[in-house]
Amino acid sequence: MTTMNLALKDGIHILTLTNGDDDNRFTTPVVKEYLAALDAVEAYKGNTALVLTSEHEKTFSTGINLDWLTQQDPSGRTEFLVVFETLLCRFALLRAPTVACINGNAYAGGGILAAAADYRIMRSDRGRFCFPEVNINIPFTQITNDIVHLLPNKHALKNMMLTGVAYTGEQCVELNIVEGIFPTEELQAAAFDLAKTLASKDRNTYSTIRNLMRPAISAHLQQLTDSK
Repeated sequence: MTTMNLALKDGIHILTLTNGDDDNRFTTPVVKEYLAALDAVEAYKGNTALVLTSEHEKTFSTGINLDWLTQQDPSGRTEFLVVFETLLCRFALLRAPTVACINGNAYAGGGILAAAADYRIMRSDRGRFCFPEVNINIPFTQITNDIVHLLPNKHALKNMMLTGVAYTGEQCVELNIVEGIFPTEELQAAAFDLAKTLASKDRNTYSTIRNLMRPAISAHLQQLTDSK
């Protein structure tokens, strides 16, 4: 992997984004690395959980690399959309608990991916959570719409989607967008501790219960799989 690193610590998988110089943005090759990481997590025997984080000091992910995307031909853009939406659905339905450790800015596609996690924690002193699509003239697709609607606070989500407001960590915890906020020096440990707690559950039971809560996402993933 060239843009991320998957490590195993005490039975917990930690996927660390390492392409901070490009703001951990999505391209087709990047998304395929994510999918390979999810394959590895699902192939693991026994209980586990996945923590998704970034090594960059101020960026989690700022979404799709639009400069790259506009340079692709129509088939390339179609391929990207399919693999990106597949990633969102697979992450939301992963056969293991998931924690998004948001260490900095989570914008657009980066925020959408974080919304697909079971739990989110965020840095308290830096970084914002934002869906700027309305301001950059990129409507949500049906799949990305259903993914962001996994966030529990529908009033806050409406404002995020229709105004592009960027919430701080303190605002996110007040609005129940994230489970908690931590100083940067405590953030990774907090994410790991939460993942360890979740990994104590039988992963098949946990995943079945969670996925039954997300029937629309399961239907989307089935359609994406059938279309290949």
